[in-house]
Amino acid sequence: MSCSILYNGGTRVVEPHCHGVTTAGNEGLRAYQISGYSESGNMGWKMFDLSKASSVTVLEETFSNPRPGYKKGDRGMSQIYCEL
Repeated sequence: MSCSILYNGGTRVVEPHCHGVTTAGNEGLRAYQISGYSESGNMGWKMFDLSKASSVTVLEETFSNPRPGYKKGDRGMSQIYCEL
């Protein structure tokens, strides 16, 4: 299921792929951003520091397969709670 995240001043719609603790020690979410606010203006793969998210809403939109480029066992995570 896709999610809407209020993050760093804007709402973003993402497809979550991996949730855990980042190598920097933060609770993180590796997700593919499909729409919404972006400081860079780019969509695509991003690591979200969940301490900067003020709300997360599960949407009815679904996605059936991992996005191209997704690598199981994300090297940006020191501990993985769940992943596709």
